[in-house]
Amino acid sequence: MSNKFLAIDIGSMSIKAVIAEIDEFNEIKVLGHGFAKSQGVKKGIITNIDLASKAIRKAVNDARRIAGNNISTAVVSISSAYAKSTNSIGIVNIPQKDITIKEINRVMETALYNADIPKDYDVLHVLPYNFKVDDQANIEDPYNMNATRMEVEAHIVIAQKSSLSNLKKAIKSAGLDVDSIVLDSYASSIATLSDDEKVLGASVIDIGGQSSSLAVFKGNTLRHNRFLPVGSNHITNDISIALHTPLDVAENVKRNHGDLIELTDEILELPIIGDTENKNEIPLKVVQNVILARVEESLLILAKYLDQSGLKNTIGAGIVLTGGMTKLKNIREFAQSIFPGLSVRVGVPHHLKGLFDELKGPECSTVVGLLLYKSGKNTQYEIDNKKRLLHQKEEQQDSLNNIKLGSGTTTTTNSSNYSGEELATTKPDGFVFTDLTGVEEEKGDFLAKVKNWIKQLF
Repeated sequence: MSNKFLAIDIGSMSIKAVIAEIDEFNEIKVLGHGFAKSQGVKKGIITNIDLASKAIRKAVNDARRIAGNNISTAVVSISSAYAKSTNSIGIVNIPQKDITIKEINRVMETALYNADIPKDYDVLHVLPYNFKVDDQANIEDPYNMNATRMEVEAHIVIAQKSSLSNLKKAIKSAGLDVDSIVLDSYASSIATLSDDEKVLGASVIDIGGQSSSLAVFKGNTLRHNRFLPVGSNHITNDISIALHTPLDVAENVKRNHGDLIELTDEILELPIIGDTENKNEIPLKVVQNVILARVEESLLILAKYLDQSGLKNTIGAGIVLTGGMTKLKNIREFAQSIFPGLSVRVGVPHHLKGLFDELKGPECSTVVGLLLYKSGKNTQYEIDNKKRLLHQKEEQQDSLNNIKLGSGTTTTTNSSNYSGEELATTKPDGFVFTDLTGVEEEKGDFLAKVKNWIKQLF
């Protein structure tokens, strides 16, 4: 089983690929990375599969070259533009009284079964946020508890089947296989939130090049997600249109003079679109006001989304801003005025061994989050897009727990452990009479054999 894995973030402005491994200290170590300018992707949506696959292939090949590894299976981000979410409840009885991984899987599958999911959508994540055991609510982890009944409330993220299919086609055209598909805002949250912030509740706002997303974490799991098709590239377009200057010049002005608090009277000389001889003299204050207007509009819409979630009062840790647009000077102080009463900070990806400088900025939160997701640094239980139960429990079984009248079939619980690879463990569904030798004999002799077999166990 390989301990190496590949993460690919398909963004609107760039494709990021990173190869990492789990080292001898059970920690993530980055081996290689590659970037490529996005093609065939607009506002998080794939618009041209051939162009997108070429960009993906370039980024992955660069990462392979640095890492010296030809890994071909990837965990891939999907834009929040494709996603919707819903909440659902599952309830099951516990016949054997002890809650095992199998019972946790069953109650989560029941919640999924009870969810109202449109036919043209498929599941990305099933994330439990509240377990109830018998009459006890707010159970953090029901594993190994004794109970007769278990209930779960789950947040279910879904995506359009056609969009998932197009994403898989683009990956396959690049010569790769998809292991997992992860919501981009979920990945960004994993990369930027501390353990305390996840428990206390926090909202992660990821503002990328052409789109923004909002994710709300509470009780160590994702509770809400929204999408806004506006990003930092819109600021560049605004500057270009307002000042009649080329896009590349507008981008440089934004990067070098994008201050949201300290306005100055400096004069800029900017070239004019289509005019190579003349330049316009523009007060820097005008440029800054154009930037401020777009940022304010975007953050106000996202603040409205947070209000609509009904979870604003639960995020004790406040707001975490990440993504490329957070490089604007004084954006934290400006955002504080949009979210009064909430603390605001700019989030960068958690430090990993061997993390290249190019991957340490807020624009790389999603791809680093994919690495953490694949290595098991997400919630303690989750059903992923392949209907696998991800968990980090090493369930202890003894022969007595396996004595159960059943169908004689086996069940497979798929899990993601810290090695970052899919771990499949097959366990008996239970003892069945047909497992005994000679059960075809008459009933009296059969019962005697059962008694003798049980005595041998003790």
